[in-house]
Amino acid sequence: MDNAKKSKTPMSTTTRLDKDEQGKSVDQKLYRSMIGSLLYLTASRPDILFSVCLCARFQACPKESHLHAVKRIFKYLASYTPSLGLWYPKNSTFDLHTYSDADFGGYKVDRKSISGTCQFLGNMLISWFSKKQNSVALSPTEAEYIAAGSCCAQVIWMKQQLLHYGIIFEKVPIKCDNTSAICLGKNPVHHSRTKHIDIRYHFIKDHIERNDVELVFVPTKDQIADIFTKPLDEQSFSRFRMELGLCEID
Repeated sequence: MDNAKKSKTPMSTTTRLDKDEQGKSVDQKLYRSMIGSLLYLTASRPDILFSVCLCARFQACPKESHLHAVKRIFKYLASYTPSLGLWYPKNSTFDLHTYSDADFGGYKVDRKSISGTCQFLGNMLISWFSKKQNSVALSPTEAEYIAAGSCCAQVIWMKQQLLHYGIIFEKVPIKCDNTSAICLGKNPVHHSRTKHIDIRYHFIKDHIERNDVELVFVPTKDQIADIFTKPLDEQSFSRFRMELGLCEID
């Protein structure tokens, strides 16, 4: 791959990986070793998290299409971003805020949605994840609401940890780009229509009532967590990558 073509994003927007049962099998040991190396790197490179997690789901029986997707991640890392790293400025503000997003039915194999969240202290990214949801969401609202519930659980844990340092936060904003999901968390009238997410509903609503968190609307164009749920075009990907705090480090 020394002379491989460069790639400006870790995954193309047209990529929709599935089991590819008719495809040609590749060396499983090689594929798993590549995935293992990339998973290790995601601890400091959140920009590749979604792509790596998607490719990691096919380790049991990897095909050529999966290997090509993994190789594109390496092309992206080697060609354009070998010196990128997270930057934590000392003059950053110290307020806790989060972003939550979901790609409805984003996983092609079983049509489960993809949750993505990230947490910031001021401008400093301190936590992030991209994860396939445990159950099939019946609507975009439900998918977004499940993602917000996961984000809420992470925020509550962080607040408890920060209490040991004498730092208290109230009404931590969870920024979501789905107005229906926000209404679902604030308005009890919607409860009778969402019995299938009853437990998640009570969990996040309880913490909203306690002023632990607050669901806040953010336009889709400003939804940073989008980078953890789906492949993005070069312009959007570069902008969100910068807003995560990734920059050139000498």
